[in-house]
Amino acid sequence: MSVDAQTVRRIAHLARIAVSDEEVAPLQGELNAILAFVEQLGTVDVSGVEPMTSVTPMAMKKRADVVTDGERAADVVANAPETEDNYFLVPKVVE
Repeated sequence: MSVDAQTVRRIAHLARIAVSDEEVAPLQGELNAILAFVEQLGTVDVSGVEPMTSVTPMAMKKRADVVTDGERAADVVANAPETEDNYFLVPKVVE
């Protein structure tokens, strides 16, 4: 696949990039080189390669997912203008 000058101008317009007439030809060459490389990558056999999310194996540091009441309800609502039974009271908005 290759791009022509009209396609370069359209891509520049969609990307909101101002491109002068002198810049179209070099951009056309660069875009064609990028597309040729992507096509080359498509020919690589990756049937035995597992998908990965990182180039190095990493384990995420996670805490245990345990449901608790937080044990700090009074602290959470301490600065609220109005509360009732550890819940925020808000003025009625819809009548």
